[in-house]
Amino acid sequence: MYTAQGKIDQNAMLEQYLPVVRRQALTLQVKLPAAVELDDLIQAGMVGLLDALGRFDAKAGASFTTFASQRIRGAMIDELRTRDWMPRSVRRNARSVDASVRRLEQQLGRPPEEREIAADLDMPMDVYRQLLSDTNNGHLLPFEELVAESGEPQAGAGGPQSPFAALVDSQQREQLVEAISALPEREKQLMALYYQEELNLKEIGAVLGVTESRVCQLHSQAVSRLRARMAPDS
Repeated sequence: MYTAQGKIDQNAMLEQYLPVVRRQALTLQVKLPAAVELDDLIQAGMVGLLDALGRFDAKAGASFTTFASQRIRGAMIDELRTRDWMPRSVRRNARSVDASVRRLEQQLGRPPEEREIAADLDMPMDVYRQLLSDTNNGHLLPFEELVAESGEPQAGAGGPQSPFAALVDSQQREQLVEAISALPEREKQLMALYYQEELNLKEIGAVLGVTESRVCQLHSQAVSRLRARMAPDS
C-alpha cells in the first residue's frame, strides 16, 4: 500500500478499509434512532480513517488495523456527540428521574421499583413510561456518554494516558461496575445483552419476553439508576 516514493497510498488504503468503516457503522446504527443515516456514520468513519493514516506510527507496536478501527469508531461517536438529539423538556425530565431515583435509593436503601419512582414524580404509570421512552429515544450511546461524563477520555481520544489519569479511569470503571451490579436483575440482564452481547432491541425483547418499546423504557430507567449512582456527591 505504498507509492513509488515510499509513501502510504491513501486511496488504496481508503478502498481497502471501507468495508471496516461500513461494518462499524452498521454495528452502531442498530443502537441509534432511525433518524441517524448510515451514510452519515460512514462519512464520519472515513474522517477517522484519514486521521489514522496521518497519525499511525508503526514503531508504537499496534497494528494499523487495530489503530484504524479505534479511530474509525471514535470519529463516529464524536460526531454523534456533537448533535443535540434531545429537546430541553426531555432533558429536564430525565434529570428529574435521576433525582427521584437517587432520593428514593437513599430513603429505601435499595433500588426503587418503577411504581415508586412514578409515585415520587407524581405521575401516572403510563405517563412515566412515556417519559422513559422519550428519554431513551433522545439518548445516543447512553452507556458511553455516562462513562465520558464521568471523566473517561472520549472514544476518539488518542495518545498515552498519564499514570494519574489511568488511576482515575480505573477508579471510575470500578464505580461503574459496582453501579451495574446494583441494578435490578432484569435491568442488569438487559445491559449485558445490549452492551456485552450487542443484541438489538428486538432480540433483547425476545429474550426478556417484552416488546421493543418496553426494552427502551427499561434501558432508560437503568441508565437513570447508573447516573444517580455515579453522581459526584452520591
